[in-house]
Amino acid sequence: MPAATIAPERTDAPEVEDRPDHDRGWNVVVWNDPVNLMSYVVLVFRRVFGYSEDKATRLMLEVHHEGRSIVNTAPREKAEIDCYTLHRYALWATIERV
Repeated sequence: MPAATIAPERTDAPEVEDRPDHDRGWNVVVWNDPVNLMSYVVLVFRRVFGYSEDKATRLMLEVHHEGRSIVNTAPREKAEIDCYTLHRYALWATIERV
């Protein structure tokens, strides 16, 4: 008969920063490209994220003038889905840890 395993009376939980599954959030970054029209990028931001025309235009101009813009911050799985969706619209997008 196998020996019984007895659980410890107490264990110390790791600090939040030490937990590998702790998700502080991920930025969805859209990069400038020489292909897509600015009006198209605004349309994509409105469709994908539901942004107003003003917010979508502001983000598009940030991409155009600064070369990139953080268009959303979300948990990793949602950020990956957003990035994939932007790829489907032919935009250059990546995710980065907050």
